[in-house]
Amino acid sequence: MQSQEIVLREGQEIVSREAQKIVSRKDWITARKELLEKEKEFTRLRDQLSDRRRQLPWVKIDESYEFEGQGGTVSLSDLFDGRSQLIIYHFMFGPDWDEGCPSCSYIADHFDGAMTHLNHRDVTMVVVSRTPFERLDQYRKRMAWNFRWLSSLGSDFNFDYHVSFTGDDPANDQVYYNYRTGTFPADEAPGISAFYKAENGDAFHTYSCYGRGLDMLLGAYHIMDLTAKGRNEANLPYPMAWVRRHDQYGSE
Repeated sequence: MQSQEIVLREGQEIVSREAQKIVSRKDWITARKELLEKEKEFTRLRDQLSDRRRQLPWVKIDESYEFEGQGGTVSLSDLFDGRSQLIIYHFMFGPDWDEGCPSCSYIADHFDGAMTHLNHRDVTMVVVSRTPFERLDQYRKRMAWNFRWLSSLGSDFNFDYHVSFTGDDPANDQVYYNYRTGTFPADEAPGISAFYKAENGDAFHTYSCYGRGLDMLLGAYHIMDLTAKGRNEANLPYPMAWVRRHDQYGSE
């Protein structure tokens, strides 16, 4: 068995990795089967976790939330669009922002292709931000997205689901995000929330997640995880420092 130092080039920067083992195909198959057992274990654990997620208790929604979208004002109940399940992605786009968050834009690039499949499984998915509708709609057109995007400006929705921090949170020193109190670097935060609508019209909050919990939405990341270099973010200031809006790559 021999080993070889692999040198990876990023632009003009050369990054050296720890010496990587180079083996025969037979030895590779042995190592691959060992990893496969771990992958199968992870898949079973993920299925168990998903089942526990579905067993969470629900909270009945008594608040009257209104959103501004194409065609005017709609309620939370309207967003289900005739289906019993609703997913809302909380997109970081504050009232005075000129553009949507680059990381949220990276996530949103994954949405359009999934919509038809979700709809045929009794799921409606929409995106909500606190910026005025006209501004988010302009940005949506710029990004060439087709998903439904609504403004929650003037509503308590973002605050109730802990993705906006203003008013009583001076300088964002202590805000409640991802089920704990701490600091956050912006007035807006990302997240995703799930809802269920009963036959009698009652709506329930069934699930929300934030932070690294949103990793499951990022198909591009999971493709990178299959490669030799993986996400290759260890030496960056923060994990998504490399991300650009998809019309801005190469603009530096």
